[in-house]
Amino acid sequence: MANRLAQTTSPYLLQHADNPVDWWPWSPEAFEEARRRGVPVLLSVGYASCHWCHVMAHESFEDPAVADYLNAHFVPVKVDREERPDVDAVYMEAVQAATGQGGWPMTVFLTDDAEPFYFGTYFPPEPRHGMPSFHQVLEGVVAAWTDRREEVAEVAGRIVRDLAGRSLAAGEGGLPGEPELAQALLRLTRDYDEKHGGFGGAPKFPASMVIEFLLRHHARTGAEGALQMAADSCAAMARGGIYDQLGGGFARYAVDGEWTVPHFEKMLYDNALLCRVYAHLWRATGSDLARRVALETADFMVRELRTTEGGFASALDADSEDAQGRHVEGAFYVWTPAQLREVLGEEDAAFAAEYFGVTEEGTFEEGSSVLRLVRTGEEGTDAARVADVRARLLAARELRVRPERDDKIVAAWNGLAIAALAETGAYFDRPDLVERATEAADLLVRVHMGDVARLCRTSKDGRAGDNSGVLEDYGDVAEGFLALASVTGEGAWLDFAGFLLDIVLERFTGEGGQLFDTADDAERLIRRPQDPTDSATPAGWTAAAGALLSYAAHTGSEAHRTAAEGALGIVGALGPKAPRFIGWGLAVAEALLDGPREVAVAGPVGGELHRTALLGRAPGAVVAAGEVADAGTEFPLLVDRPMVGGEPTAYVCRHFVCDAPTTDPEELAGKLGG
Repeated sequence: MANRLAQTTSPYLLQHADNPVDWWPWSPEAFEEARRRGVPVLLSVGYASCHWCHVMAHESFEDPAVADYLNAHFVPVKVDREERPDVDAVYMEAVQAATGQGGWPMTVFLTDDAEPFYFGTYFPPEPRHGMPSFHQVLEGVVAAWTDRREEVAEVAGRIVRDLAGRSLAAGEGGLPGEPELAQALLRLTRDYDEKHGGFGGAPKFPASMVIEFLLRHHARTGAEGALQMAADSCAAMARGGIYDQLGGGFARYAVDGEWTVPHFEKMLYDNALLCRVYAHLWRATGSDLARRVALETADFMVRELRTTEGGFASALDADSEDAQGRHVEGAFYVWTPAQLREVLGEEDAAFAAEYFGVTEEGTFEEGSSVLRLVRTGEEGTDAARVADVRARLLAARELRVRPERDDKIVAAWNGLAIAALAETGAYFDRPDLVERATEAADLLVRVHMGDVARLCRTSKDGRAGDNSGVLEDYGDVAEGFLALASVTGEGAWLDFAGFLLDIVLERFTGEGGQLFDTADDAERLIRRPQDPTDSATPAGWTAAAGALLSYAAHTGSEAHRTAAEGALGIVGALGPKAPRFIGWGLAVAEALLDGPREVAVAGPVGGELHRTALLGRAPGAVVAAGEVADAGTEFPLLVDRPMVGGEPTAYVCRHFVCDAPTTDPEELAGKLGG
């Protein structure tokens, strides 16, 4: 019998709809039920492509005995962290404060007032590695709830009070300036892995927001060390197992420090952010590798994540069925020498094994290897033979059982994809990619904004979900719309961005420039979440700051500029201390220090001058293009800026000072070189 999750739109919740556990979605009714029965709430948080979430579900939530005990003594509540990042954030903060670590699945026990009193992540079905079994944990919580209720209430109250005292003062660091950004760069240099690229050790995550900062810092200051760290990290990732050498696109992270073995799930947000980073690296260096990876990653997103409605699905699972019918991680992607021989024959298999690092002992499990480029230089390689081998292996891989896809559309991540596809399409003369970006933006306006003029967080199959957009949705979608406006010359996207950013000013902004992750009229949780640090995606706080700054540059709006500057105070405070965790804020600070520059191109959209403007490396530069007669009303930057002598003409301004107009693409490139 299906439980209450069968009525939801979340693929993750639907995975649990047939569990014998009597799950409730997060709702006031669930807590009323706990109050009525006098039992605690078990909150279980995960997401559809989470490997250990699947493991715990199979071991415990599909077990009738565990389910019977849970149903008798708790009100079980299941939350998709990607649909409710606000719920996830406040309880993850509590888990991390109490245990020093966090992760998913997240398991939290709550009072009927939603106050947490006991925490954990994955619990095994039997005691192991010093961990109690899930059943032991349940019994322990029931005993405490039954025999020591006052103590439980006291613990819960103390945790909530501690969380409530963590409000952030945004302006404490002052505006980030040259000294703070230089200190951030120095700190990153210390954390940099000179041998393998990237930052920190295992597990190693792709630092896309930090790399964006490094590219912008180099563009503004000429610091060669910043460019070198960015370029070497991107090369190491592109050559490693974290990058799909056959189909393009990046896995979530590498379990080792050398980028060899990935955690195989592929997320939309990683691929959107990295696609844009590699496109920007190509813009800075002309690297063939960066161009190839940017285009292959864009093509991967369109081919494997695009939905029939025109948006982009959230993720591909890490697990799939192997040849023996077992559901295992990485089965779709890994190869043994025997499998290469089966597809390619002896001679080409030997070539492929050497080229992609496939060995008899294997780099992954059970003698299988993750494909990577093991040679340091590809110059001497037969390009035609590599292309042929790659195509044959890809065709054979297509016959394997594919990983499941999480089909929900998340507004923020689609905003990131729109920005990446629009810019990649413009740089590499791929109008089809710009078209895909436009279709995704249309979906967000039509379904996620709808009639109510507020963003909803998710949709599935063209149907809007019930959850309100959070700050990262507003910031990232505005960022995508602004990129699309610059590339297409369609001012409607600038208007839509302004509409979203006005809601940020009205509903998400607190005193002194601080920002909150939820609107002031959103559901009240035990604390109003606010986090200025990046996770796998830019923090909502700094994503909004970047979009506010760009919009102010486009329109001259003092209110948006002031809000951006107020929000960036936190970067002044955190940037020098923890640059790896506020990379997007540092990238926005680079734009602030550079102006950002405002570029008006009076002339045809897609013409040489417009393309030159888009390829300018000046951090955060905004571009408005179009024939003045019909675009002047849509783009404020084009007002009273005519073509000179009937020729397409570019105007570049920053800090309220404008250069003389130019009709020469080379001269314009010089003005925007950083």
